[in-house]
Amino acid sequence: MKERLVALRDDALKELGAAGDPGVLNELRVKYLGKKGLLTEILRGMGSLSAEERPVIGQVANDVRAAIEAVIDEKSAEFARAETARRLATETIDVTLPGRPAPNGALHPLTKIVQEIEDIFIGMGFAVAEGPEVETDYYNFEAMNLPKGHPARDMQDSFYITDDILLRTHTSPVQARSMEARKGETPLKIICPGKVYRRDDDDPTHSHQFMQIEGLVVDKGIRISDLKGTLLQFAREMFGPNVQIRLRPSFFPFTEPSAEVDVSCVICGGKGCRVCKHSGWLEILGSGMVHPRVLSMSGYDPEKVSGFAFGMGVERIAMLRYGIEDIRHFYTNDVRFLRQFART
Repeated sequence: MKERLVALRDDALKELGAAGDPGVLNELRVKYLGKKGLLTEILRGMGSLSAEERPVIGQVANDVRAAIEAVIDEKSAEFARAETARRLATETIDVTLPGRPAPNGALHPLTKIVQEIEDIFIGMGFAVAEGPEVETDYYNFEAMNLPKGHPARDMQDSFYITDDILLRTHTSPVQARSMEARKGETPLKIICPGKVYRRDDDDPTHSHQFMQIEGLVVDKGIRISDLKGTLLQFAREMFGPNVQIRLRPSFFPFTEPSAEVDVSCVICGGKGCRVCKHSGWLEILGSGMVHPRVLSMSGYDPEKVSGFAFGMGVERIAMLRYGIEDIRHFYTNDVRFLRQFART
């Protein structure tokens, strides 16, 4: 058995020395040292040896295994060094070359408009308030003077999750929550930006999801002239110092009196063009004096305080500002469209 072990060692060292790649080396390791390898096969015959021979043969077997493993380790290290040298030669990086330029990101045009509107109203003393997009029927409708069965609910066809939970159809619930949280304290001056959801068919001027910014002021002695002055200041900072506004009577359940607000056309300066349908005016938002019932439901005494509110679609403002004719451009993530606003 000793002679067989020595012969196996000599054959293994010879073959290992001739191995030319890691794959062959691994095959030889399995051949000689694996569980079903040649060394294991020889050692299975140790049961027939005498007690005096077993220690001697066992030592020879350990020496043979150690000799083979040493050559395998040496060859593995040799192949690893060769692979490292090859990769260094083929993957050399010239650190003197300029790097590949990475394109800069930019704010989405709607984000820019929201931030600009926020800055304008913060400059007038307003605070920014936020609320949940998944709302209760009470805050979304009833607290805004839209009880169940009110026909005006149909104007804001809603995405209901349960009978009492829905995706908010406007940011007015933030106004109700803010008034309720103040518990009758004045003054209250907030704007409420955020996403809203309605069952509209998507077309160039409508989307099932869009952004609104609503504003609310509650204090003693608030008049409609305060509303007009605030919106005139906003319009001139947003569209230019020469812009004029007009208020047209309208109806909203949560304000009384109510008014649609137009600005003189930013394209033609009020002379009349295709964009303003030759009227010289562009509608930008709805507004009015807060309905006494809305005040009382939110903890204010309408005999002591009054307020005004307004609401605008961010996409509408952006479309007027940038001359965009299709609201869907804001949501299709077309880089060609978005890239135009990277430097504006």
